[in-house]
Formats: sequence, structure tokens, C-alpha cells
Amino acid sequence: MKIGILGCGYVGSVTGAGFAELGHDVLLVDIDEAKVNLLNAARVPVYEPGLEELIARNKARLHATDNVEMLADRALIFICVGTPSNEDGSIDLTYIRSAAEDLGGVLAQTSTFQLVVVKSTVVPGTTETVVKPALEAASHKTAGSEFGLAMNPEFLREGSAVTDFFEPDRIVFGTEDERSQHILEALYRPFHCDKMSTTIRTAEMIKYVSNAFLATKISFANEVGNLCKRSGIDVYEVFRGVGLDRRINPAFFRAGIGFGGSCFPKDVKALIAEAQARGEDPRILRAVIQVNEAQPLKLLELLQRHISDLRGRRIGLLGLAFKPDTDDIRESRAVPVVERLQAEGAVVVAYDPQAMAAFAKRFPQITYASPADVLTSDAVLIITEWPEFERLDYTGKLVIDGRRLAKAKQEAAVYEGVCW
Repeated sequence: MKIGILGCGYVGSVTGAGFAELGHDVLLVDIDEAKVNLLNAARVPVYEPGLEELIARNKARLHATDNVEMLADRALIFICVGTPSNEDGSIDLTYIRSAAEDLGGVLAQTSTFQLVVVKSTVVPGTTETVVKPALEAASHKTAGSEFGLAMNPEFLREGSAVTDFFEPDRIVFGTEDERSQHILEALYRPFHCDKMSTTIRTAEMIKYVSNAFLATKISFANEVGNLCKRSGIDVYEVFRGVGLDRRINPAFFRAGIGFGGSCFPKDVKALIAEAQARGEDPRILRAVIQVNEAQPLKLLELLQRHISDLRGRRIGLLGLAFKPDTDDIRESRAVPVVERLQAEGAVVVAYDPQAMAAFAKRFPQITYASPADVLTSDAVLIITEWPEFERLDYTGKLVIDGRRLAKAKQEAAVYEGVCW
């Protein structure tokens, strides 16, 4: 099948490379010429394990361009553009609306039936009330008869997105006509997992509810972890026992300093804004965000038990990315920690295997160094659980741990763990 991908970030590039691996002819489209050039050179603009190798292996079937009109011969086109947050937490639909208008012009050029699939995360109703009208107005065609329209949410985790593409635990798509449904059923036939065909609005909501529930589990684990810390109880042992209950499941009970990234914070806030716009008060979801925003500052509380005045003190950070195996610093827990350390007058020295370049754009005034240099600091804060941090020597150090590194606890002269 000839597949088009509009938007070449994490989702678009992984989706395109994945379908190329399955034998499809894939054209990636992005307005960023530098990104297009990287992709055509079999390189990636973001760090994602396994992605560059996947693109290189499929370069004969995978091409990139900045010309959206090249999508005119594609049978199926995925919209994978960003949906950033507005200041009130609602999603900014600028890129989605622009993508739909551009694709409408593409649809107008051909008499063949093309299927447009929204893969970007959008609140319920967006595909039908924003994307559909824009497509119809620009193409002068009718959705459902002259072209297809569907919603197919992505469930790719940064750091394991390639694996998640090929080994999904479920595939969800919403359609409004049988022809579109049959195309997606055929596309996903090689995948052996649960598949759910539903309405477009339901598919949009499933994505938000999935992320909101996982974020809720993390904030719940952190509230329980804070109590366990004060009570001298290992919260991970608690959740090991709780997770044995088949009704509960042990996944995502990750007590520590909270969640970050491009999905959980944004999606929970968007769901809050959507609920409030519809006259509902999402009290649990608001609490999820409140707990998460407070949690990284637990590191500073523990640090100041040992160094009460941080002015002029050298404080080292291990980890800047929001999670291991990514260079993404969006909503990283390192951001509020660095901001507070700077406000307290500390000298910040940081290391991350992948995210230092991105972090330096936001915080050019802190020092970026090797792990060995970070370990010479007056105190070391562990922010991200990169596997290589388990191989460092913490002997004689003051360590404040936000991610439960066993080696740090075993070796540090003074150890404080947020969740241990």
C-alpha cells in the first residue's frame, strides 16, 4: 500500500519506518527541511533506540519531502502533527487544522478514494468538528463517500517506540464508513493483538483515558510512597503485594519524583480543560497534576536536611531527560529541580547521556559535565534512571535519589531516597 505520513516527529517517523518494514511504500512529509534531509540520509532528528537502523534498512521504501502535494498518490495518509498545550491546558489545534487544510488541497487533485487517518492526540470531537470540515472545504468532497476519515490513536512510548509499533498490546481505530474500516482492518491484519473498531469520538477518548489512568496510578503511588517514607515502609514492597491482586495489576506503580514527557502531563491537562469546558469538575485529574508538580521538590526537601543553605554549594544532577532512552526534556522532572536550585543560589552541574544539548538550550547557565565530574559535587541528585547510573561509584557521596538506584543506596556515605 502507498502510505503518506504528515508530520515526522516521534510518532510520524516511527509509524512510517514501521510500515516500510512491513513492505509498504511510505512517504514522510514535514515542513522542516532539516528534518526531511536527515530522514532521507537515513538519520533521525530525535533519539529513539532502534529507529535509525530501521530507517536505514528500509530506505528503498521510505522517503521524505517537504512538499505536501506529493501525497496525492497515497491511498492512506496519517496525520501525525503535534498538538501542544495552550496556557489553560487545552490543546492547540493550529497544526491539526493546517494539516487538514493542506490535505484537503491534496484530495482535490485526485478522483481516487483516499483515507485520511488522524493519529495525533486530539480531544473527542476534534476529528469530526475540525479536521472533517477543513478537509471537505478545501477538497470540495464529502467525507465517507468521496474520501475516508478515521481516528487511529498511537500508543508508542518514547524510548521503546519501535518495539511498541511491532508488538502493540492493542490497536484502536474509529471510522464513520465501512470502506475506511475495511482499509484499516487490512492494514493491521499482520498484527497479532486485540483490535477494536469503534466510533471516531470513542477512539479519541480512549487515548486520553489510557494516559490519564496511567498518570493517576503514578500520582497515587507517589502519595502512598510519601506516607511510606515517613513510616519506614518500602513502598515498592507494598505495591508488589498490591499488584498481585488480579483486579489491580502491578504496572505503573512507580513511586519517585513523578512523570514527565510529551504525553501524560499534556493529555491529563487537556482532559481537565475539556471536562471543565463541558461543565464537569474533574477533581481526581486535577489532584493527579497537583501531586505530580509537587513531587520533584521532595528531592530538595531531602537535600536540605543535609545542606540547609545551598548558596554556593555544588549540586550534581544525574539525568535530565524525562525518562531513559530518550533525549526529550519536555516536562522533565529535572526542570523544576534546577529552577529551585538556581533560586537557592546553588551551583548546578549536570550529566545526561542524550539530553544535555536540549537542556542547555533552556538552561545555558548551568554546567554540563561527565558523570565523574558530577560525582565530585557536594551532593548528587538522581533524576533519571539511566542504566549506566547503576555502574557509577557512589562511595563516600551524599546522594539524594529520586529513582531508586540500588547501587547508590548500597555505596553512598549518606543516602536519602524519595521512595526508599
